[in-house]
Amino acid sequence: MIGLQSRIEEAEQATAQLSAAVENKALTNKELAYAIEHSSDPETIERVARDKLGLVYPGEQIFYDVNGN
Repeated sequence: MIGLQSRIEEAEQATAQLSAAVENKALTNKELAYAIEHSSDPETIERVARDKLGLVYPGEQIFYDVNGN
């Protein structure tokens, strides 16, 4: 009887962990779906080009605060 109770508790813990993993994956899926939907949006394209690729418009200068302020 004690062994059965510990197996039930282990199964409940595993279920809770899997439920959390499913919620995490669902959130990731929503984020990816949003990214796919907006991948042809000009503002999204510009943001990715600037933030991820470091691209700038011709003649544009970017200044960085080296003091961290």
